[in-house]
Amino acid sequence: MSRTESIAGVGIGYKPVHLAPLLAEPATVDFIEVHAENYMGAGGLPHHELTELRSRLPLSVHGVGLNLAGESPLDATHLARLAALVSRYQPALVSEHLAWSSHAGHFFGDLLPLPYHEVSLERMCRHVDQVQKTLKRQLLLENPVRYLLMKGDTLTEVAFLRALVERTGCALLLDLNNVVVSCHNTGIMPSHYLADFPLPAVAQIHLAGHSSQTLDTGSNLLLDDHGSAISSATWTLYRQTVRRLAVLGRAGIPTLIEWDRELPAWPVLRAEVGRVRHYQQQARKALRTVRGAEAAVGIEVEVEDAVGVTGND
Repeated sequence: MSRTESIAGVGIGYKPVHLAPLLAEPATVDFIEVHAENYMGAGGLPHHELTELRSRLPLSVHGVGLNLAGESPLDATHLARLAALVSRYQPALVSEHLAWSSHAGHFFGDLLPLPYHEVSLERMCRHVDQVQKTLKRQLLLENPVRYLLMKGDTLTEVAFLRALVERTGCALLLDLNNVVVSCHNTGIMPSHYLADFPLPAVAQIHLAGHSSQTLDTGSNLLLDDHGSAISSATWTLYRQTVRRLAVLGRAGIPTLIEWDRELPAWPVLRAEVGRVRHYQQQARKALRTVRGAEAAVGIEVEVEDAVGVTGND
């Protein structure tokens, strides 16, 4: 099984409305990402556009329909189509979700949560192994959005993800908007969630916006809708996380901006791309400062603590 190809920097989820500016200014981003299921046909305009972009930019493919956590066997036809797409475009990264979306032949059109226990872990491992064997490459698994905790959980989400990595050799896609949304909805501190997260296994980061809905109880529920600007809470987590990753030599970890509805004008999206680059540069600068201080005084500083604090933009 091949490891993930090395890419870095910042990318966007491709939408046809942004084709013209992307072709005119391909250097604005370092890569693009598409949803696999939108390109499982043999031809047509989608493939024509993607071929043009792929000739200019690295590609990441993000699946939503493999049903990895489902109780049923994986859909062989769907998996074969994914394999054909990967073979056709040779993306740098291929990712999917820690979720299920179909059962007994019925597709629900959503990414649904699973309980975190040994039975579901074994099923996930079996399905991830099958996908990686078919694709002959490493798969990235994304941490999901959760709106409630399940009584059947015997593992934390982080422990579940860590076990998946250890047993299958997969990598992780860390969606920081999902962390903000899930932690708010389930009463967990994002800093506590990320404290034990296996950062060495993270091969990509996602950033997106969310909305809020007031419930009858008066409490607010955060909704992962990818229809607005990235929140300040998500930016804060990104700044902290990329500084921790800088210690691992990965300040430029591929970071994707997802915007799937209420699509912004190109200058708005370009500004968010610039902000990601700014934080990645800050992380490199902070690490160089700490390393320089170590060399000057001849002592070892606790690097992660030194570069992992929240600072001003």
